[in-house]
Amino acid sequence: MSQNNSESTLIVITGPTGSGKTSLSLSVAKKLNCHILSADSRQLYRDIPIGTAAPTIEELQEAPHHFVGTLGLEDYYSAAQYESDALNLLGQLWQENRYALMCGGSMMYVDAVCRGIDELPTISAAIREKAMAIYEEGGLSLLQKTLQRLDPEYYGIVDKNNHKRLVHAIEIIMEAGVPYSSLRTGEVKQRDFRIVKVAINYEREQLFDRINRRVDKMIAEGLEEEARRVYHLRHLNSLNTVGYKEMFAYFDGTMDYETAIARIAKNTRVYAKKQLTWLKKDPTIHFLNPSTAFEELMALI
Repeated sequence: MSQNNSESTLIVITGPTGSGKTSLSLSVAKKLNCHILSADSRQLYRDIPIGTAAPTIEELQEAPHHFVGTLGLEDYYSAAQYESDALNLLGQLWQENRYALMCGGSMMYVDAVCRGIDELPTISAAIREKAMAIYEEGGLSLLQKTLQRLDPEYYGIVDKNNHKRLVHAIEIIMEAGVPYSSLRTGEVKQRDFRIVKVAINYEREQLFDRINRRVDKMIAEGLEEEARRVYHLRHLNSLNTVGYKEMFAYFDGTMDYETAIARIAKNTRVYAKKQLTWLKKDPTIHFLNPSTAFEELMALI
C-alpha cells in the first residue's frame, strides 16, 4: 500500500460479482462527498445496463460516477487506457477532495490503477481483426496453437481456456513483433497517493445465493429484451460476456430458454470463483464482514 501522500486517498471497493460493491460505494461516497470511478470493463459500455448490473439512474444521481456507459459497443478499450484515464481523472478530483473511490470487480482494471501495468503497444484495428479472425476460424484450439508457436513461454502460464487472454496476447505479439512474455516485467509502479483496498467477504454459499437472485432480477428487469436489441452486434467483443452469450445461444436455437437462464447463473458463479482466486493473491486487501462493512471501511480511512 502506497502512502507517499496521506492527503490523497483512493478507496478501492472490489470483490466478486454480487457481493454488494455498488451499495457500499454509494454509502461511502455520500459520507465523504466524493466521486466514484467504476472499475468494471463491461459497465463502460452504453446500451447494456441490465446485463452488466450497471448502477441505475437513481444510483447514478446519488453520487458523481465516471466510466459508466461512456463507450459505444463497437469501441475498443483496454486496461492500459483505463490506467491512463483514471489517473488523469484522479489528479483533477483530488484538487477538490482528498478522497476518491473506485468500485468494481474487473481485477485487471483495479491492478492497472493500484499497481500499474506493463507498457504495451496500442493495438490497431487491423491487428485486432486479424487476431479475432484466428478465433473465428478455428476457435479455442487454433488460438492455443497460434500462441504456443508465437510465444511458448507465455503459453505455459496463460489460462488456455480463456479465449480473451489468448486473443489479447496474440494481438500484442503481432503489433509489437516480439513475444508477449518479453514485454511482461511485472514491476509495481509506485503511486503518489494512499490506497485503501477492501472487499466484502461473503461465505461462498451466501455469495452464490446472491448471484442466483441477481440473475433472476436481471431476467425480471428485461435482460432478454436488452439482449435482443443488441443481437445483431453479437460479433463484438463487448458482448462476448456472460448473460449475452447464453441469450444469443437461445436466440440461435442452440439452447432452450430454461437452460440459458441456468447457464447464466452457473457461468456467473464460475466468474465469481475466478475473482475470489485473484483476491486471495492480493495481501493488501482488507476483507469486510457484510453486516459491518461500512463501519469497518470508515475505520480504515
